[in-house]
Amino acid sequence: MQAGDVSLEKVNTSQYEFAGEGMHPRGMVSLPLTMGRGTTRKTCLLKFLVVDVPSAYNVILGRPTLNTFQAVVSTYHMKIKFPTQGSGEVQGDPLKSRKCYVEAVHKGQKRNVDDALDQVPLSKKGKRPKGENSEETETPAKVQPAEELLNIEIIPGNPDKTTRIGSHLGEEAKKEITFCLQRNAYIFAWTPQDLEGIDPQVIIHHLNIDPSYKPVKQKKRHFGSEKDKIIQAEINKLMAAGHIEEIQFPKWLSNVVLVPKPGGKWRMCIDFRDLNKACPKDFYPLPRIDQLVDSTSSCELLSMMDAPQGYYQIMLAPEDRRKVSFITSEGTFCYVAMPFGLKNAGATYQRLVDKIFSPQIGRNIEVYVDDMLVKNKKAEEHVKDLEEIFSILRKYKLKLNPAKCAFGVQCGRFLGFM
Repeated sequence: MQAGDVSLEKVNTSQYEFAGEGMHPRGMVSLPLTMGRGTTRKTCLLKFLVVDVPSAYNVILGRPTLNTFQAVVSTYHMKIKFPTQGSGEVQGDPLKSRKCYVEAVHKGQKRNVDDALDQVPLSKKGKRPKGENSEETETPAKVQPAEELLNIEIIPGNPDKTTRIGSHLGEEAKKEITFCLQRNAYIFAWTPQDLEGIDPQVIIHHLNIDPSYKPVKQKKRHFGSEKDKIIQAEINKLMAAGHIEEIQFPKWLSNVVLVPKPGGKWRMCIDFRDLNKACPKDFYPLPRIDQLVDSTSSCELLSMMDAPQGYYQIMLAPEDRRKVSFITSEGTFCYVAMPFGLKNAGATYQRLVDKIFSPQIGRNIEVYVDDMLVKNKKAEEHVKDLEEIFSILRKYKLKLNPAKCAFGVQCGRFLGFM
């Protein structure tokens, strides 16, 4: 809006969110707001509170604004009407609404990580790193079914190795999809050790650090004994899976951060802010979410697939591994595989899926980073397309998480939309 701090009036009162959390506005600014177009438009001078919080929305209009315009809102019709010379109206844009919703969900998922990173001790100069907070964070799957599911055994006779299929399927369709999954059991990863990793000749992640930045070694952060046990358990898992290795004399060194998960558990993240600051942004484009969502409309069958610890299936360039180092009570370690939290990791993963699924994207699959959706206008063609996608996964050794997949469903939630 380019108003600048000089235009802000001081505000002494705090604002409170729905949950009761307080925030203090930076100030108040008076700006003209115009609704409508042409002869039915109406302009009023309004006062806006300026707050420094992450949001997908530039402005939020409250009751005082609606009262000033004498406006009536219909969320069902996505429309605002107000009296003027005749009747003025503002029509909402469903595509922009979708984009804002998805961005708001993404910001909410990152908030826990950002809050945890804010607790990292200050540097010697008394300032926190200005680099980006964890750019990529492991989040719940954005592809989720919206109907009841049935568990099926992928390995017959082994109840511990199952996945899910749609409950509405007819008996013949259930058999076909079940047999298809059992024939392709190789594409599923039951443990981290099952992840073979993508051939570095296909793709590998490079850091591309700006040489003008000096390496930063963060001072070791101390945890209580209980959290140290959680960190050690996670280190053991990563070592067993081959995702990390011990290291001596690292030049870059980051701290461990524990982020709360639903259910009272903890997720171990790494504070890569200093390292991320030194890496230029990779501007590789992500797919447009509205186009992905619209492309799935009128499909008779969908299969929703999720890659387990997807980023770990891509290797780090050997010359960059020592730079992706972190410190714990047990010692110093570096990543061999591409970890969550690295700047540009999402762009690298999108490059991978765009490359391997290039002939299929838009025809029978949509992919947004590590979320995949196999789609069909005709249900009878679904198994054939699953076989085609599975053959690509098998060729490139990209594994699926059976617990987060759902095959042969009629509807679901893709990137936050039904």
